[in-house]
Amino acid sequence: MAKVSTKSSKAIPIVKALLVSYILTAILLLLLSLIMYKIDPPGAVISVGIVLTYIVSCFAGGFLLGTAKKEKRYLWGMGMGIVYFLIILVVSLIFSKDIFGELGSTIAVFLICGLSGMVGGMIS
Repeated sequence: MAKVSTKSSKAIPIVKALLVSYILTAILLLLLSLIMYKIDPPGAVISVGIVLTYIVSCFAGGFLLGTAKKEKRYLWGMGMGIVYFLIILVVSLIFSKDIFGELGSTIAVFLICGLSGMVGGMIS
């Protein structure tokens, strides 16, 4: 029994960091949609807003996980960013079957999520 509780207690900071990241993502995307509704910005501004949402969310999750873990914080942050990306990828594959049509942008988002999570973990 002690091993089970130890494993679950190790997973709690990861789940918390992911939860905070996705809540922050939802808030930022709602703000972006409000801006789109009120101002009707060009497509480039919307793309920058989405990329900034990825960066801020993964950075925050990496920072939280880095403060929870005391060793190898940059790896924990990068891992959090990668898990964040993988969840988004799976959800995107469920709703849109043609996600790999734009492989370059998928790889770019993977790198953005991993690197911003790593920077968050390093700064923590």
